[in-house]
Amino acid sequence: MDYIEKETACGVIRGIEKETCLEFRSVRYARAGRYEYPKQEGAWQGVYDATVFKDCCYQHRAFEPDEKVNPFYHKEFRKGLSFTYSEDCFFLNIWTPKKAENCPVLIFIHGGSFTGGSTDEAYINGERFAEKGIITVAMNYRLGPYGFCAHPDLADSSGVCGNYGLFDQTTAIQWVIDNIASFGGNPQKITLMGQSAGAMSVDIHMTNPLLKDKIAGAILLSGAGLQRCVLKPLTTEKAKPFWETVMKNAGCSSAKELRTVDAKKLYYAWKDACKTTKFSMPYTFPVYDGTIMTKENFVLKKIADVPYLLGSTCTDMIPIALEGIMKKWAKHVETHNTNPCYIYNFNRFLPGDDMGAWHSADLLYLFSSLDFNWRPFEEIDYKISAELSDAVAAFVKTGNPNCESVPDWKPGRKRPMSFCENTGSDRWHTKDNLKYTLNGKGKTI
Repeated sequence: MDYIEKETACGVIRGIEKETCLEFRSVRYARAGRYEYPKQEGAWQGVYDATVFKDCCYQHRAFEPDEKVNPFYHKEFRKGLSFTYSEDCFFLNIWTPKKAENCPVLIFIHGGSFTGGSTDEAYINGERFAEKGIITVAMNYRLGPYGFCAHPDLADSSGVCGNYGLFDQTTAIQWVIDNIASFGGNPQKITLMGQSAGAMSVDIHMTNPLLKDKIAGAILLSGAGLQRCVLKPLTTEKAKPFWETVMKNAGCSSAKELRTVDAKKLYYAWKDACKTTKFSMPYTFPVYDGTIMTKENFVLKKIADVPYLLGSTCTDMIPIALEGIMKKWAKHVETHNTNPCYIYNFNRFLPGDDMGAWHSADLLYLFSSLDFNWRPFEEIDYKISAELSDAVAAFVKTGNPNCESVPDWKPGRKRPMSFCENTGSDRWHTKDNLKYTLNGKGKTI
């Protein structure tokens, strides 16, 4: 493995020199204690070693065998890899062209229901985008009971409470804005991209006052509008009973005592609360925190007026419901914004089993990471991957996904671009696949 040292605004950093790009692993962007808001990392002393992956946030696979708890996604994204875990997970990965100069920047926020995921999973790879002159950044952030505890007694002196993971994301994005020029990036040309919970996060940042006018475009995959239009955020008061249960399970008499509970004990106290609480998922979703998300700013009419690219897979969860939510989100953008909104539907049923175009399957194609997966991909899969990757690259550069690799792609929600054996503008196929997904196909996280 070849290494390279580079001078940056924070000091000298040591990364990996690959055939077509430079890769910097686990660059620290912030520091914070449990239930503290992050403080952006400044200059470091000596040479920063960015040649190995460091910790991602504690999650189920830190304490339980991933291959048993989540065998499907373990096989797709994590089999054969090793991970380390900590609450001190404030790291991001950067892929740059070898001679990067004023390059557009793509920042990716991973999914995982706000309770799992990391940037060093096998599907995330910025090499192909670097070949196209784009810098890619992927971030870790705090998850689950470490990142989204929302007990009102934990509010800071200004009354802000919860969403520590969202503040982590915000700080990571601000770090990129402040430092990416040192890596050859253009801080005025940043596109956010997220999938599932990551797409929900990007949606939130489109009205995040801390990032106002700092984002040039956004890509939301399998998650646009989920919380803004359907699963409305809770207030911290409504979330309080759930976190009181977590406290009780952890043997704490106050929320503040949760700050010092052993990480494993806190995880199982939270997990047990999830088991005993009806429809517990929203309690570990982002809440109205008083700054990033408020009832006044987290509304459709305040979505930033930038180009958007929305995507979904055709057998994802309950596809007809996701289609409706995405269309509602897109309709508002089309009606009230001046910039376009492009939509795609991923319709390639992946080879190797009968799970179809499952939730997040398109990421393997978008990141051109088919070779890191077990499936017997065919020539057509590599063609679809090139089409989707090229379209995303074009969008990051220009705000428009049209390029030589895909047929004419018009903005709008009625006839999305269908990435499949015959890629082209097409009708929605979600109704056709509803029975397929209800029979247990189209795996979701």
